[in-house]
Amino acid sequence: MPSPPAPLPHAGEGLGVRAYRASQYSASQLPRLNRILALKDLGFSLEQIEHALADSLTTEQLRGMLKLKRAEVAQRLAAEQERLARIEVRLRHIEQEETMPTYDVVFKTIPPVRVAARRVTIPTNDQAPAYLGPAFREVSTYIRDQVAKEAGSCFAVWHTPADAAVNEEAEAIVPIDRALPSTERVQVYELPSAQVAALVHDGNFEDFTQGHTALLSWIEANGYQVAGPFREIYIRHNHNDLSESTTEIQFPVEKV
Repeated sequence: MPSPPAPLPHAGEGLGVRAYRASQYSASQLPRLNRILALKDLGFSLEQIEHALADSLTTEQLRGMLKLKRAEVAQRLAAEQERLARIEVRLRHIEQEETMPTYDVVFKTIPPVRVAARRVTIPTNDQAPAYLGPAFREVSTYIRDQVAKEAGSCFAVWHTPADAAVNEEAEAIVPIDRALPSTERVQVYELPSAQVAALVHDGNFEDFTQGHTALLSWIEANGYQVAGPFREIYIRHNHNDLSESTTEIQFPVEKV
């Protein structure tokens, strides 16, 4: 007497489905089994497969699921292609220079942040400390007077290109823990989220402009372009000893 067909595995048991042989099922069970395998092969999660089987999807619903999956796979593929391009750039650098890169560049999304800021015009680049220093102190004093708290490292946002040397527009910025009223001199607002290429310079602050050069070279080599004001985050900065400092440089970027 032939054995009764095996119970069709639940979609949640999908990892073991391929171990079953078709001969274990009746003919009426095979279409459902094949649908489980087909949807799994297309990258749908076990939860999605369960939902699809339970609800008897219409053609339109299945089309919608497939379009969403196509977009998801295309996005993932594009991200991997960009990663491959970055690997190629790094390999070329090592092969040409025969040394490890001085800086490691990362591509990341920075979250929005509420800030208090004082904007200044700096006549020449060598005067930046003379203008930004008092601006930072003014912002910090305003925050204390408002009984608010600083919520992170201070930083500068530069509204002129990195290669500019005169009449530079910059903001001395301090992140804050809550909303405050703006004044004529100190503006309070939220810096939006941004995709940035970033690196960290650790060492003598006098040499940190080398980080700008390296970062801009990376941006060009990887097919990006600068897409707005750049930031310098002063993570560790001792005015009395600039030999040991830590500064993160961030350039917002977009694909060319």
